[in-house]
Amino acid sequence: MSAGTRPRTPGTAAQTRLPWWALVLPAVAFVVLFVLLASPASADTGSTSFGEGTVSRAVEFVRHALRS
Repeated sequence: MSAGTRPRTPGTAAQTRLPWWALVLPAVAFVVLFVLLASPASADTGSTSFGEGTVSRAVEFVRHALRS
């Protein structure tokens, strides 16, 4: 006894689309880990406070890490 199957017609293949974050999150994680590996000495600053200019210092750190 055979199961009733429909023949495939062109254009009925399933299409899978990834959400935007499925591509962005691994890329961001890679960049963050690469920056930490590029300059491990600056990861230990001795200060745990989140003060003024933290974002600007982080941006400058990323720029410096990408240049070298």
